[in-house]
Amino acid sequence: MTTPKIPHTTRSSPAWRWIGFAIALLGVGFKYWQLPYAHADLPEALFGPGLAAVAVVAMLLRAFGTARYMVVWLLLAATVPVAVVIRILSDLALDSTTHNLWPSELLVAAGLGLAASLVGTLIGSLFLLRSSRRPG
Repeated sequence: MTTPKIPHTTRSSPAWRWIGFAIALLGVGFKYWQLPYAHADLPEALFGPGLAAVAVVAMLLRAFGTARYMVVWLLLAATVPVAVVIRILSDLALDSTTHNLWPSELLVAAGLGLAASLVGTLIGSLFLLRSSRRPG
């Protein structure tokens, strides 16, 4: 009887990108989703460990060579606006008069996500340059 083959996961597997996306999304959203609506002012509500988590995950994904620069940068930058969209949708389900300025909220979140992810991706690229694991 032969054992079933388990798919081999390499560092360039897309699964790592999505695992990193989920970790960064939970990191940025966990605190933000728990804030009362009156205290969820952007950008102040997103400053702190959540954006640091986005930067750290971007750094790790890039340093381990899981994907090219732009893929890591943009994928992890998207976690911040996705966290804001989840908050907007949950608040709108409870009270449809909230989040009248949702487009500006998304712009602020996108800017924060791009900045945090850029820092992490740049640092991770520096580590990747020092290694032999550069993706093709």
